[in-house]
Amino acid sequence: MSTLTVTRDSIRLEVVVEGNPHGPTLVLVHGWPDTHALWDRVAPLLTDEFRVVRYDNRGAGASSVPPRVRDYRLGELVRDLYAVVDAVGGGPVHLLGHDWGAVVCWEAVCESGAADRIASYTSVSGPNLDHLGLWMRRSLRAGRFAGPLAQAVASAYTLAFQLPGVPAPVLRWVLAPNWARFVGLFDRADPSVVSPAPTLADDMVHGLKLYRANIRRRLASPRERVTGVPVQLVLAGRDRAVRPAGYEDIERWVPNLHRERLDAGHWSPRTHPDELARLTGNFVRQTAEPESLRQI
Repeated sequence: MSTLTVTRDSIRLEVVVEGNPHGPTLVLVHGWPDTHALWDRVAPLLTDEFRVVRYDNRGAGASSVPPRVRDYRLGELVRDLYAVVDAVGGGPVHLLGHDWGAVVCWEAVCESGAADRIASYTSVSGPNLDHLGLWMRRSLRAGRFAGPLAQAVASAYTLAFQLPGVPAPVLRWVLAPNWARFVGLFDRADPSVVSPAPTLADDMVHGLKLYRANIRRRLASPRERVTGVPVQLVLAGRDRAVRPAGYEDIERWVPNLHRERLDAGHWSPRTHPDELARLTGNFVRQTAEPESLRQI
């Protein structure tokens, strides 16, 4: 295992590289309010075969904490991801993203020229915000209210996150000290699998800017975003934050889509590492095979 610091403009990103130096490069991207340690139970299951790269997103862990809300827009986080990919010299790479990490990866695979940098993407518990916004509009216009209503209820907490000054004390002094217990109740899981980072309280508060920078502007003006990158969508059936219904017409924008179901809640990298590593490894192998072999 080695660590390095990747610098982009004034942002420093702390990166961990481990595993097989001759294997395909697999970049793991965490969400809120986690750090690269989210993958502590997944990464060891992949390192024999793959070169595994993890990093702390801006605002989390040992990486820089830019002060402005606009510094957390998805375009900035995608450029961070690309800076990490370029620094480890591993392109085209395979991506595995969770929660806001999955949202960032969705943004990346829909960028022009993404296939030159990204060979495949496994998405867990984080939507493309543009796709989500378009799906909600289309469903409501067609009189299909159940799916959007279920997702709106599941995402109600994000409204509180938009209020300046209100959520921070609750996150810092109430939720952070009880985070393992909360995740255990939320996912109906053993709290012992949750090992909060020492920076958790700060990461929670800093990460509020992700919601404020992106949720309203993306859902209010969603764009048609198409990707040719092969995508594996891992649907956690018991995810209370991201409902599976929101992906019902995602093939409109992702023609090369593979769906898998996982009997898990939101924090599957912690509660179901074996299954998630198996699905990811299988998909990377499948997409890494020469086309001639896939046709046999």
